[in-house]
This record gives sequence, structure tokens and C-alpha cells, in this order.
Amino acid sequence: MLIRKAVMSDTESIYQLISEYAKEGKLLPRTYPSIYENLQSFIVAVLDNEVIGISSLTILDRNLAEVRSLAVSPAYVGKGVGKALVKQIIKETENLEITKLISLTYQVEFFSKLGFSRVDKNELPQKMWKDCINCPKLHSCDETAMFIDVLPKG
Repeated sequence: MLIRKAVMSDTESIYQLISEYAKEGKLLPRTYPSIYENLQSFIVAVLDNEVIGISSLTILDRNLAEVRSLAVSPAYVGKGVGKALVKQIIKETENLEITKLISLTYQVEFFSKLGFSRVDKNELPQKMWKDCINCPKLHSCDETAMFIDVLPKG
């Protein structure tokens, strides 16, 4: 399995994976224009020239970034793909010298195993004002906010 930055030819696979999980209510949907505009923030897991997992890194402010759109093809769930993607996102966060990484997730146990801890969403005003304010689930959000301290290389 190869973890690499996404390229334009990956956009259909990215869209399909997000859409699959969005239909189940596990991810917020993304449009093609949103994927195109944010392509540089996506990483993909590739096996035999097939995209089997995706994730993106969104910078919220100077000390805070977010793991977004983490999705693994159902045939590869439980095989370390998600873990490899999140570890790469952590590494990129560290390389950018950002000290905290968050995730709003339904997969609490998965992120806990990777060193993330629960945090109150009210402690994340950067996230709340940037994204949550426009979310259809704003007043009924059932995701758990989690964070990890990322120590920049230095």
C-alpha cells in the first residue's frame, strides 16, 4: 500500500468514497468543486492502482488542524488503511509546525488507539466558527470531538 498526496485523477475515487459514507450519515457530503478546491489537502491510500482510502488535512488556525474526510473502502476496513492515513496526517501536521490536531468523529475507539483524547467542542471555537456554523447538524451534532498534541520537529 502506498500513501501519497492526491492528484486530479483521484477526484472521482475521493468523491465516491465520501458519497458512500455520506449516504450512511458517517461523513458530510462534499461536492466535486469542494474536492477540486481542496485537492492539495487530500492524501490517498493506493493498492494495485486503486484508491482504497482517503483523508484530508485542514488548517483551522496557527496551532490547530483537523483530520477530515477519513474514509476507507469497505473491503479494506480493519486492515490498517485508516491508521496509515491518520499517521500520515499527523506527520504532515508536525511538518507544518502545528501543535494540535482534531477530529470530529463517530469512530472514538479508532482515534483513541491512535493517541487522540476527547475534547469538548466548545473548546474549539476555530472549528465552530469556520465550519460548524454552516453545518446542517449544528444544533444536533452527534460527533465526538477528539484531539492530539502534535510536537513539531525542532
